[in-house]
Amino acid sequence: MLFPQEPVKYDLYDQLITDQEELWTIHNVHDPALYKDGDTYYVFSTDAKVGGVPKGGIQVRKSKDLVNWEWVGHAFDTIPKDAYDWTGAKGLWAPDVTKYGDTYYLYYAASQFGKNQSFIGVATSKSIEGPWEDQGEVIKTKQGESEPNAIDPNITFDDEGNPWMVYGSFFGGIYVARIDENTGKLKEKGNGTLISKRHLSVEGAVEGPYIVYHPTFKKYYLFVSYDSLFKDYHIRVARADKIEGPYLDSNGNEMTNIDLPPNEVGMKVLGGYKFGKEEGWIGPGHNSVLKDGEDYYVCHHARGERTGKHHALHIRRILWTDDGWPLISPERYAGEKEQPVNSTFMVGNWEIIHMDNKYHEQIQSESLHLLFDGRFEGSKDGYWSHKGENHFEFFLNSNNGTYQVLVLAAWDWTLWRPTMVFAGKNSNGDVIVGKKVEKSPNL
Repeated sequence: MLFPQEPVKYDLYDQLITDQEELWTIHNVHDPALYKDGDTYYVFSTDAKVGGVPKGGIQVRKSKDLVNWEWVGHAFDTIPKDAYDWTGAKGLWAPDVTKYGDTYYLYYAASQFGKNQSFIGVATSKSIEGPWEDQGEVIKTKQGESEPNAIDPNITFDDEGNPWMVYGSFFGGIYVARIDENTGKLKEKGNGTLISKRHLSVEGAVEGPYIVYHPTFKKYYLFVSYDSLFKDYHIRVARADKIEGPYLDSNGNEMTNIDLPPNEVGMKVLGGYKFGKEEGWIGPGHNSVLKDGEDYYVCHHARGERTGKHHALHIRRILWTDDGWPLISPERYAGEKEQPVNSTFMVGNWEIIHMDNKYHEQIQSESLHLLFDGRFEGSKDGYWSHKGENHFEFFLNSNNGTYQVLVLAAWDWTLWRPTMVFAGKNSNGDVIVGKKVEKSPNL
């Protein structure tokens, strides 16, 4: 069994670097967009900072391995004039970067909290590190006069290689519209097609959309974030046969369905959590997804439990079930790869978390002990079995049924040692994640 090597150790709460941007690694990252250029990974993120007023212009970082991050700088020196004039924004939000031909396109959003007087613009460059030349408006929305909110742009490509922009936040929901690769702007006038919406009883709280196409399953996957940034933010997913939808969750519910209770739409794959007595995470969300060869990674921010304010960059490996649903590792990426797992590595004490689709504040783990004979300690009818490679099956109880479970040899960033982790789902789309908490002889 190959475990990741010991990664770099970050202090999320280091106050000495508050005003030293060159020392920001995973620090102060919010709404990150992950992009690979050649052999280098880049993250572009919102102008955000704990302990002061951030500079405007979009933060940029880079890495060779998705683990060790270094500061690059800001994409802009000032907020583009058209964006500022329309919104009065103090900074830029939720960028995304892509490439058409030999030109890089950087999309950005400008707005003010709680308003939909918003602006999505685009800039171009021949280098991913700039300099960037602003090309102005892609789409803008006016307060009180239009349903969409023109923020949170993501550029995705359909199975024929055509670019589309998915965007939106609260208000009228999430839209997808065709992009003209010659200009980087909308190919047709209008807002595009509505693909996700939530009821006004929860303030229409859906945002941070990201679409990725999986060629094996021939599906488009829509990732969105629900609820409040500082409390119960979490990530859900649905999929479609066509890029314009309809997007269905694992129970066949359309993401535009506002007749169902608002927490019953979308498969919850990651929310706030806490393993045992360790420090946990609050409000993981606003993700991007990178397809890197055959590997998929989710990139998002989360807040440290100690203050509830310090937001950090998280990269996690995505695991795919046999029936084509993405699951997210409960540990941050440290270089782990999927590999066959011997069932002896599963025996022992675990902490597991049910990603409850109705409760979204930080969820506390429960203990689970896996026995050699394929049972769970203290359970009359529960069992676990090895299905091959890193695939296992858990039957926890008759209420939850059988879970498809995928296992990784990972790094425990809190206890600072190698460990085993898993993520799984049942036929109802209920997700569980787990981490082995004892240092077994195999490790």
